[in-house]
Amino acid sequence: MSNSSTTCSPPAPGEAREGSFRVAAIQMSAGPNVNGNLEEAARLLAIAALQGAKLAALPEYFCLMGMKDADRVAARERINSGPIQQFLSSIAKRLGIWLVGGSVPLESSSPDKVRNSCLVYDDKGQQVARYDKIHLFGLELGNERYAEEETIEAGCGVVALDSPFGRIGLSICYDLRFPELYRSMGQVDIIFAPAAFTATTGRAHWETLIRARAIENLAYVVAPAQGGYHINGRETHGDSMIVDPWGVVLDRLPRGSGVVIADVNREYQASLRNSLPALNHRTLHHC
Repeated sequence: MSNSSTTCSPPAPGEAREGSFRVAAIQMSAGPNVNGNLEEAARLLAIAALQGAKLAALPEYFCLMGMKDADRVAARERINSGPIQQFLSSIAKRLGIWLVGGSVPLESSSPDKVRNSCLVYDDKGQQVARYDKIHLFGLELGNERYAEEETIEAGCGVVALDSPFGRIGLSICYDLRFPELYRSMGQVDIIFAPAAFTATTGRAHWETLIRARAIENLAYVVAPAQGGYHINGRETHGDSMIVDPWGVVLDRLPRGSGVVIADVNREYQASLRNSLPALNHRTLHHC
């Protein structure tokens, strides 16, 4: 577990504070070998579970950071079929945790594209939600060029689900730049934003975007990320973090593989929403 950079220290291992539950964000530096990535994800999720996490999330592309973008198309799976989805189901059941599975390449309507899908599994290993990434990243800045639309088919549905931990909203990476997505979820208690931010955009905007989404929605934001140098030459920003509804960073990990962990206190969240009922003060949607 990383050391917090704020005055709010991470919880002690093994037991959440009274009236709270523990959530974990997994940081990885994935490579082109799917089996190796799954082994690393399993190792880190086991650490999170030992530290008392009941709800955990993996980063975007946790299963594959290929040598080229087309590698994700070659690795795509049919829904409810394939080793990546089987891994997510079995590890959630084995560890007895709810698992937000970062993103998985699933079949799309085009043979040369995938859906970049965030799958959620309950503690029995049952898939309970699927969100297909809506906003596809594109960047041309100096020597950097990214064009997700070349290999990814955009989703179109906003996804929020009820869980034992409150109402959960799902998003992926570039979605963080589009606050209207989160408003479309209705009132959610925890937002997940698995990501693989570039080092360039991450340094400039990552923390600001995450804290803004937490503050404006008075919600916890759990943001597991890819962090470090990858075999394909790409550098991702890392800095996985968990932020509370007041915008306070509860725990973070700047670089490398590891577990970010914090307690979610729904009573504290309710008190903030009662003291500052900004969610009830919205007016533009009535005009």
